[in-house]
Parts: sequence; structure tokens; C-alpha cells
Amino acid sequence: MRKFYLLMLGFLISQQFYSQTPDENIEMKGLIAKEMNAFTKKMITYNINPNTLNYNLQYQRMDVTLDPAVYHISGSVTSHFKPNQNMASIYFDLSDLLVVSQVQYHGTDLTFQQLPTKEIKIDFPASIAANTLDSLTIHYSGAPLAGNAFSTSLQSGVPILCTLSEPYGAQEWFPTKQSMNDKMERFDFKITTPSQYNVAANGKLMSETLLPGSQKLTFWRTAYPTAAYLIAVAITNFIKLNDTMGSPPFPFVNYIYPSTNADPVSMANIEWTKDVMNTFETYFGPYPFRNEKYGHMQFKFGGGMEHQTMTSVGSWSKGLIAHELAHQWFGDKVTCGTWNDIWLNEGFATFGAILANEKLLMTHTEFKDFMLSEINNITSASDGSTYVPDAELSNVSRIFNNRLTYAKGAYILRMIKWILGDTVFYQALKDYHARPNLAYNYTRTSDFNVSLLQSTGKDFTGFFNDWLYGEGYPSYVTKWKQTGNQILFKVSQTQSHPSVSFFEMLLPIKVNGTGGETAYFVLNHTSDNQYFLENVSFPVASVEFNYEYQILEKNSTVLQDNTLSVSSVDKEDFALYPNPAQNELYLKGMNKSAAYSIHAADGKLVRRGVYQPGRTIGISELVPGTYIFTVNNQKIKFIKY
Repeated sequence: MRKFYLLMLGFLISQQFYSQTPDENIEMKGLIAKEMNAFTKKMITYNINPNTLNYNLQYQRMDVTLDPAVYHISGSVTSHFKPNQNMASIYFDLSDLLVVSQVQYHGTDLTFQQLPTKEIKIDFPASIAANTLDSLTIHYSGAPLAGNAFSTSLQSGVPILCTLSEPYGAQEWFPTKQSMNDKMERFDFKITTPSQYNVAANGKLMSETLLPGSQKLTFWRTAYPTAAYLIAVAITNFIKLNDTMGSPPFPFVNYIYPSTNADPVSMANIEWTKDVMNTFETYFGPYPFRNEKYGHMQFKFGGGMEHQTMTSVGSWSKGLIAHELAHQWFGDKVTCGTWNDIWLNEGFATFGAILANEKLLMTHTEFKDFMLSEINNITSASDGSTYVPDAELSNVSRIFNNRLTYAKGAYILRMIKWILGDTVFYQALKDYHARPNLAYNYTRTSDFNVSLLQSTGKDFTGFFNDWLYGEGYPSYVTKWKQTGNQILFKVSQTQSHPSVSFFEMLLPIKVNGTGGETAYFVLNHTSDNQYFLENVSFPVASVEFNYEYQILEKNSTVLQDNTLSVSSVDKEDFALYPNPAQNELYLKGMNKSAAYSIHAADGKLVRRGVYQPGRTIGISELVPGTYIFTVNNQKIKFIKY
């Protein structure tokens, strides 16, 4: 699984740079042309390789010799596996450019075949029973396919070896299982190198041992489930920086070039990682790999790669640091289960970088300018779905498409946040990656949808059908007229692509008064040419639509229209939504202030209040159960969970 992050002109470098670059995007990831050509035929096959479905890969130990000055790998990988059915042979993904010399099994040699499909098939002397933990060792050597999965180069004249395996490169340098249905529970690196080099890798550094002949054995171990494409090493004359971060603290470990250590800007940005970690722990929950570490290992490529616990970086911009750190929750702890759902990795990480912009890097004005640039990027074409259809999986650049996978994927999350409110949304994100069936596992969009329903009581199926599986975006015309203390809106919508007939959405409206007053309304837009009547207590000077870029739209307009008639308003049904609800309720069909009460199912009064149009009713302090909401002699039953 190979992914190469291309730093495009206009990559995020500073908050000043953000505001000066209207077409800037959070991060530009793609694949260089030769890699796309090399792996095009593998994309559909390796979502799930059917030959590896008959076992679970429990553990791997890599014992290899590597020298950054020599393009070569030799050694062995021991794999512990558990068949889920009786099994007479086993397959591993492995490039046929690497020569397997021996397969050892309980002290004997097994017969094997290296296949042109980049697999090794190994036959057992007798069938292994289902659910029997077993192991074997593959000895191999050779020069891996040239590219990013395994690469040597120079930094300041010193040899460096590094790996970057997304999406399908792990098999280029070690035998493993790349199907996106089975993470390894544990992985050990035992890497022998010339003693002048330091080895960085996933997990926790267990030991470094000097060997005869000016050699060194470095032992890293990760005990968290890990996808094959997130296994990585980097080797050169690194300077090792050992620090702590978080509360309570855990290791913050960086392996950097000597030239980076001498650069105060890079060092300041590395230190800034602590700030963004604190922010992400606040909004996303505790860092998922606290028992090991977080850190960076520098590598030869421009950009970065979210290798679990040890991000590989080629530069030190804050946007890059934030994006890759967000991946530790979204992409590493929970990992997209197919490349169709790559937005679950990249859209979420892009949203994380946006969060860092909002909370740490930008003023309010700068952030609004940045979000407008994101909208302009997403709407620069009228088609394309964030979900990657099977027919497009052969195009690697389509999978890692900045406009659709990264930017629109992040905006989908921004709109969910707008619909739910910040408190409910961020709790739902924490719930998503913490659920026992999802944590440290592969996930699909359907899993995220179910998790949202469990957390919020709201079904986002229709939303995902429009925004994720559908293509394009809406444009709105909002007409308004003030009559006394009321303001009438009429909203129409057109769609940029025929795959979506109508985008149902809560519309953000800001009303500005002639004396500087403001009022905010949320219009539940469910049909074209829909009317809304709201109360406003001051003379209206202007109306703003999508005033904080809460939703994705393009070329929308707002017009004052004195021909609108209040008699045209369709009376909406009186209702509370969402129902069931966790923290907030919206009241539909009530356009004026009114006293309300909430009673428990046994008739006990638990709340009195005054409803204000356009504002939510907070219920977070209520004990889960059934309640009766009463306003203007109308009663509605709702469930608090």
C-alpha cells in the first residue's frame, strides 16, 4: 500500500500563508506517475485478497539486516497465525522480486511457490485445524522494487533508508497480509545495521545492542493492532530527541536529521506538536497509543505519512504535523476497511488539521477565508463522489483525490458538526473510535453511520446518500421580506449534478438590524421553494446566508422580495427533533416565544422554561427516559438517552 505525499505549491506553512492563498488545501496527497502505473492492477484485488481470508495474522517478527548505503534487504519474518477453517496451505503477500530461500515450520522445511501475483503459497505437511495458533518463518533476500515502499537516498551526504508502504507497498519489502480485514496484534522489529546509524520504527524501543564487526541490533515492539501498510522503518544518522507530552505524560520521541536539529523553525514546530496533541485530546479523546509513544521519524520524501505511533515526515509545517497526528485516531486506531472508504482516513485527518487552524493557528477572519478557499476547491468541479466507486479503484489518484477524499470528506464532517452542534458532535467522534467492535479495527462508512445513530439518535443515511455517495453540491436562492415583527423566507435549491435530487439541510441564516442588532435562525430545508416565518424584533437591514460557511454550497444568493406573502407559508407540523435526543432538541412549527414545561413519564415536573425561536432546548442534564414536552397546550412525547 504505497502513498506518497506531494507537497504542492501553496502547502500550509504559516497562518499568514493560509490567508494569502485562496486556493490552498489542507494537504495534497497523491502518487507519482510511476507508482500509479505499477499498482493500478492491484487496487481492487487487495481491498480483500481472497487467498488470505482463511486465517488471522496474530503476530510478526522481522529479523533483517539493513544498510542505508546498500539497496538490499535480507533476513526472515516469523508469522504467528490462527486458521479460521481447516487449512492445508497458507498465502502471504510478497513481491516476486524478493527471493525466498527457505520456509521453516517446527524445525522442518516446507515446500512453497513464489507466484507472479506477488504472493507466496506455502503447503503444510498436514492440514491445520481451525482455531489452532501456529507459526512459520520465511527467509528471504533481495533488492525490493524501486520506489517509495523501500527506498535509499542521501540526506546531507549521509545514506538514509526509509519505507512508505501505503497503499500496497508492504509486500515489496516483507511477507505479510495486506487485506483490509485483519490487523496484526503485535509486531517486533529486530534490525541489524552498521553501528553508526539509528533505527526508528513503530512502537516502543526495547533495546539497542552493539554487535561484533561494528554492527548494532535495534529492537522495537508495537503491541497495538496495526495494518500492514502502517509498518515502517527509517535508518540514518538520526539525532534522537526523547521528551514527554500529554497529561498524564507519555513519551514524545523524534528521530531527526542533524540539519533539522540546527534549524530553530523546525524545532519550534516539532515542539508545537504538544499543543496540537492537547487540542486533539480535548476534542477527539485520549491519544490512542499512550502505552508506547508518539513521535516523528524524518524521511526523504516531501510531506508525511501517518505510520502508527511514529509519523514519517519530510518537512515540518504545522498543517502537515496536525494532519498526520489526527490520523493516529482516524486512519490508525480506526482504519478504513476498503479504499472505497478512504475518506474515513483522509477526510477525518483533514478535519483535524482544520480544527488546528481554528483553535490554534488562525484568527476568526483568517479561518473564514480559509474555509471559503476549501469551498472553492471542492466546488471547482460539479461532479465526483467522496466515496470511491469500485469502477474507479483502479485509479490511485482518484482514491487519494484532494478535492473529493480530503477536502469534501472534511466538509462532510463539518456539516455533521453543524447539524448536531459541537458538544454532541465531538462526543460522537469519541464514541466512534472507542466502540469495542471498531477500536483498533477496520471500519466502513456504514459503521460510522451506525455509531452516529447510537450516539445521537439521528440517522444520517439520507445525508450520506446525498453528500458522500452522491455527487456535486447545492446552490440556494433565499428571498426575504419583513412584515412587522416577522420575517418571511422563501428558499429554493438547485443541484450541480443529477445524482442528487435534493439536499435536505439545516440552513444557517443571520439577520442584521439597522441599529446593529443580529438574530440567527436555522431553517430546516426539506423541499424546494419552501417558506419559513420567523419572529424578529428589530428593523432588518440585511440577511446573510451560510454566514460562517457551515455548509457546502456555491453561487447562492440572498434577495429582498417585497412580493412575498405570509399567506403562502405552508404550516409545518408541530414536532420535536431529533427524537430520541441526547443533549439538544429543536422545536418545529413554533415561530414565537412561549412558556414550556417538561414532565417525566410519571407526571413529575422536571423543567419550566421559555422557548426562543431558532434556539435549541438543552436537555443534557435530564436522566435518560421518556418525557412529555408541553407548549401552548400541545404535548409531545420524547425520549432522552
